[in-house]
Amino acid sequence: MKRFQSFQNGILLCVLFFAGSAFAVDLKVTSSALKEGGTIANAHVFSGFGCSGENNSPDLQWSGAPKETKFFAVTAYDPDAPTGSGWWHWTVINIPATVTSLPAKAGNDKGPLPAGAVQGRTDFGKPGYGGPCPPKGDKPHRYIFKVFALKDKIDLDGEASGALVGFYINSLKLAEGKLTAKYGR
Repeated sequence: MKRFQSFQNGILLCVLFFAGSAFAVDLKVTSSALKEGGTIANAHVFSGFGCSGENNSPDLQWSGAPKETKFFAVTAYDPDAPTGSGWWHWTVINIPATVTSLPAKAGNDKGPLPAGAVQGRTDFGKPGYGGPCPPKGDKPHRYIFKVFALKDKIDLDGEASGALVGFYINSLKLAEGKLTAKYGR
């Protein structure tokens, strides 16, 4: 009988744990420049690789972070890039928990990033924002802009790859939210 009770208690703990996880609230991410499922404007498209955009990072705002949040991170990723591993367009880490938005052009060279924030290396080969530029004739690609609430700082510099940044983000993540927009040419 005791063994059965221990089993029941174990099941109850699992149910409570997973029920709590199911009710976790994600961050809400918005932008005046990007609409969920919408098309990315030329102001945010890459300048190079055959694209002639302005390469300005879009503004982003977020809300709903857990009170334990110490830092935020932002990523922009194209899962449809014909590389076999997608394409990292932007990573920003160590955004202080008191900051809940990034203005347009924050990812540009010498952009208005919060003190202490660090941009990682994109798949274009350098830190900062690199806008969409899918191959001509491909179906429109999805560009996923994510914001993560983190429980600690990430000790990386501007040479960190998107994959390495992603590894650290996932080990420190408290919550996340996303906004997905498309671009094709």
